[in-house]
Amino acid sequence: MATNFPASLDSLTNPSSSDSLNSPSHSAQHANSNDAIEALQAKVGVDSSAVTSSLDYKVAQLEAISHGKILQVVRATDTTNRSTTSTSLVDADISVTITPTSSSSNIILIWTCRIKVSGGSTKNEYSLAITDSSNNPISGTDYDILGVRSTAEARFQSTIIGFDSPATTSATTYKGRFSAIIDETITIFNSSLPTGQMFAIEVSA
Repeated sequence: MATNFPASLDSLTNPSSSDSLNSPSHSAQHANSNDAIEALQAKVGVDSSAVTSSLDYKVAQLEAISHGKILQVVRATDTTNRSTTSTSLVDADISVTITPTSSSSNIILIWTCRIKVSGGSTKNEYSLAITDSSNNPISGTDYDILGVRSTAEARFQSTIIGFDSPATTSATTYKGRFSAIIDETITIFNSSLPTGQMFAIEVSA
């Protein structure tokens, strides 16, 4: 019989020690085995195969993909509290430093923290940002959070995500900053769970 592989699996007959050479046919056994082996070789492919249906070719194509891969993840944690009434951004005492492996890499930034809003009016208004070493907010991370509270204070879990293309292989530091918007006290409140965290994730271009 001709092999069914790779469309389907073959059902081969194994002869027993008491079988004669013609039942099952000895030559047919070798022919079927040879057909199956050749089909397997064709499916796997030779080294550097140009046959697009071969596994060797497909694996090589996957290995050649270099963009969009996560190259490294750097994490910083924060267990301290810091308060401000400033309406300009001030340091939140959390930062993360990453050294890109390529100047074409992109950096995804994530900062998650707890916020306590107290005093002043009954609004909960504050601003968060992830900034570079020159205190310039990273794209997508300069957020004003607005709302109304009915109690003397309110606490929130806040997460901001940004994206940067630093175009360097030098160590690059990003830091969290925060501010009040109106007459309130804003506290980065990480002395109890959950701990504040900042991530810098390098992704190949």
